[in-house]
Amino acid sequence: MAGKARITVHPKYETGEISPRLFSAFLEPIGTMVNGTMFNPKHPTADEQGFRTDFINALKKTNLPAVRLPGGNFVSAWQWKDSIGPMEQRKTHLDPAWYQYIKNDVGHDEYLTWAEKVGTNSLYTVNLGTGSMQDAMDIVEYTNHEGGTYWSDLRRKYGHEKPYGVKTWYLGNEMDGHWQLGSHEKDPRGYGILCHETSKAMKWIDPTIETAACGSSAMFMDHFPEWEATVLDQCYDTVDYLSLHHYHSAPPGDIKAFLGGSLFYEDFINFEIATCDYIQAKHRSPKKMMISFDEYGAMMRDNQPLNPGNGVYNMARVHYAVNPERKYILHDPDKMPEREFPGGDMLQMLSMVSIQLAFLRHADRVKIACMTGGLGALCSSNHDNVWRSASHYALMQLITYARGTSMRVSCESETFDIPGYAIDDTSQYRTKEGVPYVDSASAYDKENGRLTIFAINKNETDGYPLSLDVRGFEGFKTCRHLEISANGHTEKSSYGNDEIYAPRELSDCTFDNGICETHINPLSWNVYIFE
Repeated sequence: MAGKARITVHPKYETGEISPRLFSAFLEPIGTMVNGTMFNPKHPTADEQGFRTDFINALKKTNLPAVRLPGGNFVSAWQWKDSIGPMEQRKTHLDPAWYQYIKNDVGHDEYLTWAEKVGTNSLYTVNLGTGSMQDAMDIVEYTNHEGGTYWSDLRRKYGHEKPYGVKTWYLGNEMDGHWQLGSHEKDPRGYGILCHETSKAMKWIDPTIETAACGSSAMFMDHFPEWEATVLDQCYDTVDYLSLHHYHSAPPGDIKAFLGGSLFYEDFINFEIATCDYIQAKHRSPKKMMISFDEYGAMMRDNQPLNPGNGVYNMARVHYAVNPERKYILHDPDKMPEREFPGGDMLQMLSMVSIQLAFLRHADRVKIACMTGGLGALCSSNHDNVWRSASHYALMQLITYARGTSMRVSCESETFDIPGYAIDDTSQYRTKEGVPYVDSASAYDKENGRLTIFAINKNETDGYPLSLDVRGFEGFKTCRHLEISANGHTEKSSYGNDEIYAPRELSDCTFDNGICETHINPLSWNVYIFE
């Protein structure tokens, strides 16, 4: 018999206000997400701009708060000025990040117009790789200025009378990475100065915007966290966010390591908060630097051969190398290959929500989070159709119920260990001991008188009797329990079969004197709503 689990939430222990943008998505023209899913002029549902309206309409129903676009590594060579105006005048360029031809049929205006059609906010990344500070100033003027200047009047001429009003701008992408064109890997101080000057100039064009400077692309970088400390030392007073990225990897079949990835995200966040606060103290600044975790994901992948003895530059050599066999590809949006991911919907969903709970527990500092594949999570697709996966339902619950104030959670349950492992030379994870099987976070919506506790059981075989202790709150009379689970975890949703992971409401809660007694099933996602 598995031991009992217990979750306690008290109204006096608040973490911070939850930003709706904590549940945003990331979009980059890799593979089929732009060419095929977002844009396909030959699709039966395509509108006059070639956008698939089945995809747009499905996303509109989700209330997606924001999407970061148009990349990603892609932007570090993208020349946005060649992507505006009449199609016949646009220039085709090579994208050396992903070895593809970019025809610019989806250009600057198309990205922003598509976001408007979806009803979401755009978070825009500017090219500070091969681009310049002047390009960044011009793009803000084109995008946000009312009119009466060359760039703003050009936007009006090209069909968008009103400014787009983009609020959040990222100052380059992964600028510490060897793989990035125009990388400042070897010159963090130079990048910090560039951020300072560019952010200042962009805000002089539009004083209502906010900007984000790149931090280390992962905790595995040999320069972490000195790199972002050096960057922030130059631009702390002029930027608003530190931008973080991380992709967690686990060996195939190792569910504990896969679902335990949120622990490494939590480490990353804590280290970066400490770095930001050190620079705040150094500058004697009243401002707290906020965090934008604007690319994240988790995957299972095979261990790769290690190369001991090559030192800290081994990672860089992979990216400096040139492959003469690699060819540039022109992606036809109407020839969208079917994507097959290993395993079913359930594990992928659980890995993502476990990371999102880590963000929620740090809602006082993490104000933006953009899930890589978040658009596909909300709306799965193939060449012809769209549907809902397990991730759709879970993310919709977070968008709906993770509102108000993030509350501190005390969670007690049986534990497991994750032995240290190395996927490759850089993705090396240290041992984690005493990891609770039950993972939790909470949101208190004071305006609507609702407390929501989110909980995951990461145990593959055992469920637990679970007590939810909310005795510090007054007035709660009911507790509802919504669950997503599966017998096994290999089943996949598909078009016409997209309700297999729809949440079900269980009648297993007894609620008396502020304590709810219930049960949490193996490998399950649970939402407990007190009203």
